[in-house]
Amino acid sequence: MAKIEADVYLGLVHNPIYNKLGEVITTTVTNYDLHDIARAAKTYDINKYYIINNLKSQQELVERVRDYWTGGRGADYVYNRHQAFSVLEIASELEEVKEEIRKETGQEPLLIATDAREYPNTISYKDMRSELQQIDRPFLIIYGTGYGLTKEMVADCDYVLYPIWGRGDFNHLSVRSAASIIMDRLLSDPWWEA
Repeated sequence: MAKIEADVYLGLVHNPIYNKLGEVITTTVTNYDLHDIARAAKTYDINKYYIINNLKSQQELVERVRDYWTGGRGADYVYNRHQAFSVLEIASELEEVKEEIRKETGQEPLLIATDAREYPNTISYKDMRSELQQIDRPFLIIYGTGYGLTKEMVADCDYVLYPIWGRGDFNHLSVRSAASIIMDRLLSDPWWEA
């Protein structure tokens, strides 16, 4: 299997999101999600990694963290963190991200949801990797925070990736872990063919 050349974008959705009671809320930004997912996104050559949060205070927090690591003392102190944060962008809602991708690429992105549940349009990682190689359109992979993406948001996606299962029956990964595993499954060099 050849190297994946597709334009791939990530979106970490903070609204609308479920809480543990099934209510729709806006979650807060987690510092680890900014750092760890940005580092993984840069490693896997993601075009852009969007933090999607409609709260101005949360957007300002992300801007302060990004500015510190890309232009402040942090950029001098840890240079590769500057590189990682170069892919980080901020948006108020998913539609804004899709519009930016349309402007940048001239094409409508295919939307891929991640979830711990299966849906009628759930796709395996092997098949999604094949789609990434064959379809000449940008791809936007969205991850939910809190207790996951709303059913309506998932229903609007072109694909839903199969849940991540390890060897056991526990299935409650942090979004940072899930993002890294998914990027590796979809975008890594095909080491198994060597």
